[in-house]
Amino acid sequence: MIQKKICLLGSFAVGKTSLVKRFIHGKFSDKYLTTIGVKIDKKIVHTADFTAKLLIWDLAGEDEFQKVRLEYLRGASGYLLVADGTRRETLNKALILKEGAKAVIGKKPFVLLLNKADLDGKWEIEPNLVNDFVQKNWIVMTTSAKTGHGVEEAFQILTREMLERENN
Repeated sequence: MIQKKICLLGSFAVGKTSLVKRFIHGKFSDKYLTTIGVKIDKKIVHTADFTAKLLIWDLAGEDEFQKVRLEYLRGASGYLLVADGTRRETLNKALILKEGAKAVIGKKPFVLLLNKADLDGKWEIEPNLVNDFVQKNWIVMTTSAKTGHGVEEAFQILTREMLERENN
């Protein structure tokens, strides 16, 4: 079985831990718990061609990309870049985190997740901005840890991207 390390990157309170909890356990909680350092979970994912054991590193959502956090990325095969669709500034922070990740682990597969799709009436990220990312060949998805919308698919797509890159 192939084993892959993935990391979740994003500002505080964008829903990284909730996305992992939804993906691993199929659950959601409204209680906000700040991640201290890193929390690691595991899950086996089956794609059409592969089975992979994912080591999922949920990194603390600090707004500055500190040197210690950079070390957590070492060995990662890919990452989920998470922003809160109801807070535009979290997208700006995610873009800074993406550059930090690229400096540490190089050009690795990633998926940009615009989380909290269940709060669409409060959305602050404009569709034309999303289209700009799509034009750069980025994979961009809306997700909701609360409803489960897009969560399983996001992890599946990232897994497929990592495995395809490895086999090409």
